[in-house]
Amino acid sequence: MPDVTMWGKALRVMPRVDKGEWDELDLVSRWLIATRSAVLIMTFTSAAFAGLLAIKDGVFDLGLWCLVSLGLILAHATNNLVNDLTDHWKGVDKDNYFRTQYGPQPIESGLLSTRQLLVYIAVTGLSALAIGVALVALRGEGVLWLLGAGALFVLFYTFPLKYIGLGEPAVLVVWGPLMVGGGYYVMSGEWSSNVAWASVVYALGPTAVLFGKHIDKLAEDQAKGIRTLPVLLGEPLARWSVLGMLLAQFAVLGSLVATGYFHPVILLTLAAAPSLRRVYDVFSKPRPSEPPAELPKGVWPLYCVAAAFWYNRRFGMFFLLGLVADVAISRF
Repeated sequence: MPDVTMWGKALRVMPRVDKGEWDELDLVSRWLIATRSAVLIMTFTSAAFAGLLAIKDGVFDLGLWCLVSLGLILAHATNNLVNDLTDHWKGVDKDNYFRTQYGPQPIESGLLSTRQLLVYIAVTGLSALAIGVALVALRGEGVLWLLGAGALFVLFYTFPLKYIGLGEPAVLVVWGPLMVGGGYYVMSGEWSSNVAWASVVYALGPTAVLFGKHIDKLAEDQAKGIRTLPVLLGEPLARWSVLGMLLAQFAVLGSLVATGYFHPVILLTLAAAPSLRRVYDVFSKPRPSEPPAELPKGVWPLYCVAAAFWYNRRFGMFFLLGLVADVAISRF
């Protein structure tokens, strides 16, 4: 029987369930948990921005936007599943205390067998691919290049990109120009440099979240030969890089207002700025070795990533509100 309550929970947080609880869940709940669907909101937000920017320029198509949004979410879900399978095969997640804190590892937690996880990957991935092929048929050869680029990132983010310090730049490209710029291209049939730059405003947020996750597990990654960008930069520079990226969001936004692409009303996004104080308090100091007293119970060892994810949601909400206001003024 469908457990709608669990659906909602899995979309907000990453539920920790044991095998007995897992066996009682419906298929949708299992898929939402296995794909770590709580983070899929970042992908939906990028798709929403693509749609709003298309409305702003008078090229929005609801049917195409729905296909783009669903395809992107399924592609992200596939990547999360492939990530877990790859890390299982490489032994990265075996007895990995850190990994279990941001959701059960389907294989290591005994929830799915390798064969079952492969089925999840196949169904989810082929669904995303089918939508991509449909968009190519509807919109032409240009979409094929976007589909190919997306497939490369889905399949090769975990290995080798994450292992050679290219995982973080990949996220910046994917959540920005590829998702937002590509989604806009599907609807408009044209590439827009303004949209690509506007996409960077949001994409810096998911990149900062990934930096936070990799700072939290820097020692574990370093010990296993996973050379993420924080491992290569070292913790101090990685922490300050996150703060730099979050400030850069406002700098890029301001430049787009200055050039006239955005109406000044989008500066409603500045309402997120006071929340930077909490992020600064976390990232301006070395990561503690023990959970601070003020950290909510059950969050540790998710320390840096928890703060970055919290802020990214707030920034995304205010940016979305500002963009809606900009669109309203521009179009109506």
